[in-house]
Amino acid sequence: MPIIKTLNGVSPNIPEDCYIAENATIVGEVSMGNQCSIWFNAVIRGDVHYIKLGNKVNVQDGAVIHATYKTSPTNIGNNVSIGHNAIVHGCTIHDNVLIGMGSIVMDDCIIESNSIIAAGAVVTKNTKVESGSIYAGIPAKKVKDISEELISGEINRIAENYVKYSGWYE
Repeated sequence: MPIIKTLNGVSPNIPEDCYIAENATIVGEVSMGNQCSIWFNAVIRGDVHYIKLGNKVNVQDGAVIHATYKTSPTNIGNNVSIGHNAIVHGCTIHDNVLIGMGSIVMDDCIIESNSIIAAGAVVTKNTKVESGSIYAGIPAKKVKDISEELISGEINRIAENYVKYSGWYE
């Protein structure tokens, strides 16, 4: 049974069509759109500020989503994949984004639509990732423009696959 915890009178808002793994943790002021999936050992902790997820967001195994006390909420758009063991903290992620495995997106970053953050990248505080780009490295820098093939072949494919995978667990 997942840990879904009310905190300071605020409960997570999770639509019926979302999949939440048995050992995921969701706390406080968290709202999700439709067809989201929160996987094993993932933590979404809306205790110090709100966290909003759009539709078809998948938060993969071991990922952590948090915010900064009263200053930096976390807003995540539609069709977003948060890779295994990634950390997303107090930032804004627009639609159609892939956050790679083990990457870190820090406070007050803006990740514009149709972008990829490479596995292991560290997107430092206040970075703005322009739409249609791939960022990699420590600290993360733009390495190239994204192709339409990557948008449909990676970003959309992964988001759609996680909707499918979650159906296996119902």
